[in-house]
Amino acid sequence: MSLERINEILKTYSNAGRDKLIPLLQDVQAEQGFLSKESVQVIGRHLGLPASKIFGVATFYNQFRFEPMGQFHIQVCRGTACHVKGSLPILESIQKELEIQPGRTSKDGVFSLEVVACIGACGLAPVIAVNGEFHARLESDQVAGIIESYRKKAV
Repeated sequence: MSLERINEILKTYSNAGRDKLIPLLQDVQAEQGFLSKESVQVIGRHLGLPASKIFGVATFYNQFRFEPMGQFHIQVCRGTACHVKGSLPILESIQKELEIQPGRTSKDGVFSLEVVACIGACGLAPVIAVNGEFHARLESDQVAGIIESYRKKAV
């Protein structure tokens, strides 16, 4: 996202104070897909807040990301039904296969990983979603095949 676009967003928050920080972060992330270091610094200057305070607020909330999402965004449900049915070994298999932690993007930029509290498909537990496509009743030994199928689709 260009600095000009960030400044356009900031103009809609003229004379804004700390109370507008979260909506402002949401708008910038919606536009650029994540919060870059540069955007946090620009927002800080606009609101008169140190970047460290902004990072402190943004890291508190799971909704904010600090790196671009991968071409394929994997969401692993850790809600009660998925937990009981074994989503932890699935998460661990994905982490091992992609060599990333939740909230991160693979080095090649193809995959990003997110843990969600509930994906809304409890009857299909355990579930992951890849760009909104559900993979249900999973077992950890299926993870490598699913990831490979998406690798073949990568641009």
